[in-house]
Amino acid sequence: MKDVFLFDLDETLVDFSRAEETNFFKTLGDFGIAADGALYARFHAINDGLWKLLERGGIAREELKIRRFEQLFGECGIAADGAAVAAAYFGNFEEICFPYRGAQELLQKLAARGRIYLVTNGGARIQRSHVRLAGFEPFLSGVFISEEIGSDKPMPAFARYVESHIENYARERAVWVGDSLTSDMVCAKSVGIDFILYAAKGIPQGFKDPAADNYDELYGMLTAM
Repeated sequence: MKDVFLFDLDETLVDFSRAEETNFFKTLGDFGIAADGALYARFHAINDGLWKLLERGGIAREELKIRRFEQLFGECGIAADGAAVAAAYFGNFEEICFPYRGAQELLQKLAARGRIYLVTNGGARIQRSHVRLAGFEPFLSGVFISEEIGSDKPMPAFARYVESHIENYARERAVWVGDSLTSDMVCAKSVGIDFILYAAKGIPQGFKDPAADNYDELYGMLTAM
């Protein structure tokens, strides 16, 4: 029986893409920068690429925060201070959170069966604010954030830190749930624990490992393990 549930946060319990888009338009608007869908799409692509680079250890977190805006403004000929926009964007993000419908109820049910820990990349202030805004705190036994740990998913050091800081932890009783095949799944496999892909926006075509695209299905899978 599984009774230690390791949950990713972004795109697993909260709609990060919606929050990112909302924050992008708000922040650029505050600086008087005209933004449209095409500009946001380019920002999203740059940001996603830099986060993948971070996962491989190719860029530092503080550099990422600024470079995504400097690169965007450079490509698009926008005369703006990338560092200033980055700081405002980061600050605004603390108060922009869209939990998926049913996420709180899922955690409440699982908390009655075992212990839930969040395992997430990202800034500590933002992630902890989002946990609070989403109403997840009462159901969690702990929160592991890469910025606080000093190691990012999917580095083996992240997963090892999590395992060493959970009391009475046993791998056979743990399961990792997340949306990313390059961070969550890799992390879980690096320490030999079960993994379930949660893909709220659709399971990738051809993916054969355990996966769910709604919380009812996910809860059934977790309680059957």
